[in-house]
Amino acid sequence: MIFKRNTVLVLLLTIYALVAGPAFAEDEPEERGITDYIEMEPAFVTHVGEPGNQVVYLKAAVTMRASRESTRPALVAHMPRLRHELVMLFGEQTNVDQLTTQQGQQALREAAAERINAALTEQQTGERIADVLFTEFVVQR
Repeated sequence: MIFKRNTVLVLLLTIYALVAGPAFAEDEPEERGITDYIEMEPAFVTHVGEPGNQVVYLKAAVTMRASRESTRPALVAHMPRLRHELVMLFGEQTNVDQLTTQQGQQALREAAAERINAALTEQQTGERIADVLFTEFVVQR
């Protein structure tokens, strides 16, 4: 009888270990990625649209999202160049109607991230941003 009782006990403990093991593993802290938000201050204000037409202004508050701790110092060091790139990009926008759509704003965010990453590559920083966020975006006609 003792043999059967021990066998049943071992079997129950084995089943418990198999079922409870993954649940205990979830309690262990996972290694998480870094998210660092770097604001470009002050907000950008520039005219957009076709030259010669009614003057239309764009105001955009821009925040860059980085995934590494080492990215912030590179962004701060090259902030004048990065701001220049965005001023040029925003000034190139001629389709005002597109800027007022969600798709147009998304395309502009992607273009801004590409410009910033291209400048960081040209400066040989070895850094990249993960995303550009518009925390404020106003088109005034």
